[in-house]
Amino acid sequence: MCYLSTLVLWILVYLIIEAVRFIFIAKKHTAGVFHIFLVMLLSGVGSSSVLNSTSLEDQLFQYIDDHQEKFVETLKKWVAVESDSIQPAQRSEVKKMVEMAASCLRDLGANVTLVDMPVHEVLDGRNISLPPVILAELGEDPLKPTVCFYGHVDVMPANKSDGWETDPYILTDIGGNLYGRGATDNKGPVLAWIHAVSAFKELRKDLPVNLKFLIEGMEEAISIGLKELVEREKEQFFSNVNYIVISDNTWLSTEKPALTYGTRGNAGFSVEVQGGERDLHSGALGGIVQEPMSDLIALLGSLVDSSGHILIPGIYDDVANFTEEEKKLYEPIEFDIEQYKVDVGVKKFLYDTKEEILSHLWRFPSLSIHGIEGAFHEKGIKTVIPSRVIGKFSIRQVPHMNLSTVECQVKRHLEKVFSERNSPNKLRVYAEEGASPWITNISDPQYKAAAKAIKRVFKKDPDMIRDGSTIPIAQMLQDITKKSVMMFPIGAADDGEHSQKEKISRKNYINGTKVFSSFLLEIAKLHKELLRGSK
Repeated sequence: MCYLSTLVLWILVYLIIEAVRFIFIAKKHTAGVFHIFLVMLLSGVGSSSVLNSTSLEDQLFQYIDDHQEKFVETLKKWVAVESDSIQPAQRSEVKKMVEMAASCLRDLGANVTLVDMPVHEVLDGRNISLPPVILAELGEDPLKPTVCFYGHVDVMPANKSDGWETDPYILTDIGGNLYGRGATDNKGPVLAWIHAVSAFKELRKDLPVNLKFLIEGMEEAISIGLKELVEREKEQFFSNVNYIVISDNTWLSTEKPALTYGTRGNAGFSVEVQGGERDLHSGALGGIVQEPMSDLIALLGSLVDSSGHILIPGIYDDVANFTEEEKKLYEPIEFDIEQYKVDVGVKKFLYDTKEEILSHLWRFPSLSIHGIEGAFHEKGIKTVIPSRVIGKFSIRQVPHMNLSTVECQVKRHLEKVFSERNSPNKLRVYAEEGASPWITNISDPQYKAAAKAIKRVFKKDPDMIRDGSTIPIAQMLQDITKKSVMMFPIGAADDGEHSQKEKISRKNYINGTKVFSSFLLEIAKLHKELLRGSK
């Protein structure tokens, strides 16, 4: 027995000596390889599990790289479906797109349910059915965390005549950018999640989490009926969900990844001024009647000043204080002001510093005037006094502004301004639509896991950002399910969602797939650590 132990020891020594000799000859990675070799010999199973974990991630990344042409081809097929949810005539294409997404999920082995939605009354009075909503489940291991991904497969309208340089429904690769309607909003990110899961499946590796998918086809048309579905499924589909992930926005930068922890809400308003029974001739009656347009211009002019400050009394009362801790989040953010001016096509902003610009874009409310209904708007001059005009404007709210409070403040202000004009005309102010702002805690586990995944794939720590636009689904899901919600974009700042140059770069599409696969590994590890620590 002693002889055998000595023999084994000498064999180990010989192997180490030979390994060191080989390393010095190769003159590559000396310290790292020697360390790994020693750990393998002396630590046994512990080190093996670490290497296997790293190896799995590398295998996933290699698979994704090897199959990127296939992934691009799938995106091309999806973009070719004109799933425009705004125009009722395209509703069949939206349904087709939902069914294609459901088929992809079934191929992953998911249990897919297509939930029928109610009929929808359109502007011409017809009732047409809404596209079904996908509820899909993959895995039900009680020891694993459950991640739910939300996405949508409908798009905004697009026509070549709108100014597209390429056909919006033919995915076109120009300089590594994949142009097409829905490429970044939101078909590309939805497919990136599906491809990430397919990498595990094709490599015959167990998913480290349970996955659920909530995918709809009416997001661009304010997600009609979705809130009611989520409320019905609160105690069923969402009951065991730990984390909800949304990938339906973009980075602040074209190069540096970001994670989003807040968005602004939106409240749309109409202010209507009604004069006489019919339009009047300005030559015959101009100067002796109180013109509705003059009243309306005064009302609209009373809403915001030239510095962007909203003039409605009380509007800033509920806005959260800008804390020093929050300001520190702005410091590492990469934001080139001059380049941003070029990107958006303006010569000057209302503010001069990064902190001022981003804070007024993300965490302070803004008011924008959008148009006037009832006024002559074609070329030339039409000498008419319109009898009825309606001004359109909106307020982007921020936490912790209350929508009903904002409506009251707006109406009270406009009624006061109107009364001071002593106008005989009639005023009507009404809210058109509203969506709440959203904010979450960046210390939530999934933000930490996503940040690790981003660092692994993109070699950079992500910017922690808020979004000036409104994404109602985030607050809605958070309010109803009471689950942790994260916005995890892979699109760049110049992706041009809704524009005539919508695209996603091939690099972001493929690296986005990698980062989602890495996130699944990271959130599983972190969740396990949290469970261990809570015992």
